[in-house]
Amino acid sequence: MIPMSVLDLVTVREDGTVAEALDISVRTAQAAERAGYRRYWVAEHHGMDGIAGGATSVVLAHLGNATSTIRIGAGGIMLPNHTPYVISEQFGTLAALFPGRVDLGLGRAPGADGRLAHALRKDIHAASERFPNDVVELRARFQGQAAGGVPSPQAAGANVEMWILGSSLFGAQLAAMLGLPYAFASHFAPAALDDAARVYRERFEPSETLAKPHFMAAINVVAADTDEEAVYLSSSTDQSFVALRSGNPGRLKPPVRDYRAGLPGAARAMLEQVRSVSAVGSPATVRQGIEDFVARTQADELIVSIATYDPEAQIRSLELTMDAMKQPVG
Repeated sequence: MIPMSVLDLVTVREDGTVAEALDISVRTAQAAERAGYRRYWVAEHHGMDGIAGGATSVVLAHLGNATSTIRIGAGGIMLPNHTPYVISEQFGTLAALFPGRVDLGLGRAPGADGRLAHALRKDIHAASERFPNDVVELRARFQGQAAGGVPSPQAAGANVEMWILGSSLFGAQLAAMLGLPYAFASHFAPAALDDAARVYRERFEPSETLAKPHFMAAINVVAADTDEEAVYLSSSTDQSFVALRSGNPGRLKPPVRDYRAGLPGAARAMLEQVRSVSAVGSPATVRQGIEDFVARTQADELIVSIATYDPEAQIRSLELTMDAMKQPVG
């Protein structure tokens, strides 16, 4: 069976709180660990009322303390928002706290709109241009090198598994050049998926840490007892995508029956395109959707993105999905 992991945005529900969102993430991570998922990743987003994972390394420490075997990681850290030195300290410390369990996925996007640059007191555009050099510096610090003559004691020798994340060909090319594993954000930006996978594999150069390409693709997954119930549950995330693309992001809303049918044509077409990489339905439907996606991408791993308004339905979806994938073929 293909290894499977979980991507969590630490979603804040309507009428919920950040504290409740963090508690739900803990319970979901524990359930993912019990079910046999390989990794549990948290994504860095800022300035969004419905996403509570902005302080990513802090959230990961919380999740690490609540689990014992599942890998925890950033999916990802938006490196232009930070300095390589600070991230090396944070993730070197996490690696000391949770040996052999820490992943660091690195992205080039800011994770928020243009106001973030002012809040961070940074030139995000210039920092984005430095992204490849910053990734190289970060890797050097984990290897014990004192980049610029300044050591990173917490990072030196830390066992941190570095990944490049992306939704375009840029990340694929960089991951291939550096010999790093690559994760593609096909759960919300599927357009360049096939080309990115091809470019990454064709241009991959072996490194000290990775001898051959390792490609992970993201997919939206909601499993329930019936197809109809799963579609209903997934309408909460559908609403979030429409709100985000309409410039009005907010907290996760309760599900709505036949939500897509009530949308204007343009909004429905946008949603169907952006959510096209999905497996939503009964366990049998989800398994078939995942198998078809693996056949298309030849991915080495999958990472499932899931957020339902009912936390128990979210946990049950993960359990149903893993149980379905473990069933013998035929």
